[in-house]
Amino acid sequence: MQIYLNTYGTYLHVKDDMFEIKVPGDGGESRKQHIAAHKITSIVMSISGALSTDAVILALKNNIDIIFTKADGHPMGRIWHSKLGSTTKIRKRQLEASISKEAVTFTKEWITEKMTNQLEFIKDLKKHRPQMAEFLNDKITRIENLVVSVGKLEHDKIEAIADTVRGLEGTAGRLYFETINYVLPEQYQFNGRSMRPAKDAYNAFLNYGLGILYSRTEKSLMLAGLDPYVGFLHRDDYNQKSMVFDFIEPYRIMVETTVFRLFSAKKVNKAHTDEITNGITLNKEGKELLITALNGYMESETIRYKGRNQTRANAMQQDAHTFANGLIGNKTDISTDDDS
Repeated sequence: MQIYLNTYGTYLHVKDDMFEIKVPGDGGESRKQHIAAHKITSIVMSISGALSTDAVILALKNNIDIIFTKADGHPMGRIWHSKLGSTTKIRKRQLEASISKEAVTFTKEWITEKMTNQLEFIKDLKKHRPQMAEFLNDKITRIENLVVSVGKLEHDKIEAIADTVRGLEGTAGRLYFETINYVLPEQYQFNGRSMRPAKDAYNAFLNYGLGILYSRTEKSLMLAGLDPYVGFLHRDDYNQKSMVFDFIEPYRIMVETTVFRLFSAKKVNKAHTDEITNGITLNKEGKELLITALNGYMESETIRYKGRNQTRANAMQQDAHTFANGLIGNKTDISTDDDS
């Protein structure tokens, strides 16, 4: 599990070789929770809290990363174990691939999968909304054409087609979010994607969820021995984790599905967000609602993936290992879960 510490004044330390979390109570007495280290994959801290050096050491011994995030969920930094399992060979090959035709192949694969996920989402919406069939069919056809266009792109260097790929991807995203907005209850509808800050509650939930997913994606890449900064499609700007932005594309649907479920089921209300300058942000209650739902979708629900029953989080980690092994010529899939 991932542990999220987002209450002001929370204190994480060690007691009896277990993590003890102290959360301030309304009456002055703290609530305490004890969790064994082997049950935790990462610890996320987002609001003024404290942790002891003993807690850091216990985390390092058990390969648990400690992540520090901004209020919107985007990671600012992390404490890692020094033995990440990465190899120089993988990272050398990743760099070589970034300037070869391999970058084109991988990029097309990731963007096509992202668009295909969007298509499947809309097709699923159509099953339960026959009255909207004409509108949804139009979006399906247009995105299908964009998928075909991506598939036809060919070049030896990703730089030569990068702008075209981004344009096709952006058009598909606009059509996709127009569709989501169209089918949402009227009180939740929004006017396109807005980032930081979000202009509405729907985008505030999306942005925070994607912040969580960015952190998970970075960890998956590093555990597979990959460099999060050496990307293919996204530019290598200063301190930009380009490979995280590349590799995350097919998995955005996990956050988008979770957020859509919350809003379509009318589980979100004004008590989950706060107004800030020029926008909207999630408050403590909103973060808890989203984190619980997203963790359940990624870590509790199982899917049949590559011949195994596993969680979506494990499937993403397996894909990272498969990508890394493919770079060095090892085509064997690495399972991150037991066969079921």
